[in-house]
Amino acid sequence: MPVVLYEKRGRIAYVTLNRPEDMNAINEEMHKLLWEVWQEFAADDGVDLAIVTGAGEEAFCAGADLITHATSWVNRANALFPRDKIKDGLGGLTRGLHRTYKPVIAAVNGWALAGGLETAMACDIRIASDNAQFGSFEPRRGYHHGDGGIVRVVNTCGAGIALEMNLTAEPIDAQRALQCNMVSKVVPRSQLMDTAEEMATRILRNNQWAVRSAKETILNVIGRPLDDQLAYEAFTGYSGAANPPVVELLKNFADKTDKGRAGKNKTEL
Repeated sequence: MPVVLYEKRGRIAYVTLNRPEDMNAINEEMHKLLWEVWQEFAADDGVDLAIVTGAGEEAFCAGADLITHATSWVNRANALFPRDKIKDGLGGLTRGLHRTYKPVIAAVNGWALAGGLETAMACDIRIASDNAQFGSFEPRRGYHHGDGGIVRVVNTCGAGIALEMNLTAEPIDAQRALQCNMVSKVVPRSQLMDTAEEMATRILRNNQWAVRSAKETILNVIGRPLDDQLAYEAFTGYSGAANPPVVELLKNFADKTDKGRAGKNKTEL
C-alpha cells in the first residue's frame, strides 16, 4: 500500500498520508511521494482544490519520522546543509511547492505534531476533529521548526501562541486552536470529511481565477508596508475586470440565478 494515497473525485483531489501504524509520520519515501503528488496536483487542469488528511483514527501527521528521516538530517548536517534544505521543504507543500495557488484544505483528524503541524499550517483552511491536538515538540529533541511551523503560526495566530507552543513544547487542543485562529472549525470526528467537502463545494462554486488570485494576493501582502499592500491588492483585484467570465457572472447576479445566494432569493450551491 502506498504511503501517500492520491485520488481525484470530480474537481477535488484527496491526499491521504498513509502510515497510520506510525501516526502518519513522514519518512523519506512519503516525503518524495508528497513532492510528486503536489506537483501533479498543481499541473492538473482537471482538479481545482485538494483536501489532505491522515489515515486512521489517531493522527493527521506526527511530523518527520524521527527514526529514519530526522536521523538522516543529523547525519548530513554541516555548514552547507541548510542551503540544500531551503529548496526541500518537508513534503513539498511546506516550502518549495508552497506557491500553489489552488486551494488546499487540511482535515486534521487527530495529532498534528512538529512537521505535521507545519503541513497543516501550509494549507489554506484547517478544519479539526474534536480530538485533534497541535504541538511543536521539536525543542524536546534539541531543535525547533524549520519548515514553516514558526513563521506560519506567527502570521496566522500571532507571536504569543507561537512562543507558548515552541517554548513549552506542549500541545494545544482543538478548541484552543479555534480560539487562536489556527483552525476555522472544530467538528465531531465523524463529520470531519463531510465538513471539509462542504467547504470545498463553497469554494468550487466560485470563479477559480478569482479564487487563485485572491489566495495569491493574501499570501503576497503578508508583512508588506500598508501602501505596498494596497497597491498590490488594487493591481490583482482590478485585473479581474479583464477576466472573461465576469460579464456572464454579473448577468447571473442581476438575474438572481447565481449559485449559493442567501436571503429571499436563495439558490442552491
